[in-house]
Amino acid sequence: MAILIDDPRWPAHGLLWAHLVSDANLGELHEFAAANGIPLRGFDLDHYDVPREGHARLVAAGAQHVDGHTLVRALIASGLRVTARERRGR
Repeated sequence: MAILIDDPRWPAHGLLWAHLVSDANLGELHEFAAANGIPLRGFDLDHYDVPREGHARLVAAGAQHVDGHTLVRALIASGLRVTARERRGR
């Protein structure tokens, strides 16, 4: 099991954001996020959005830095991926 983080390249609210995911289960992801001060409001169904300023700290805490394609492939393989269609349906 691993926590993965991609590059902070997604703009919103004047910041750049990265995605933090688990390749195994959401419990592991929530536990890592809570232990590292990431608020639950940053959770978006299958990932946490984290600002660029926290990226290095999360890698130092054990998140594995991967490119965006690797992150998405791992999320799909885990069965945790929420598709755009599923997001629209919520």
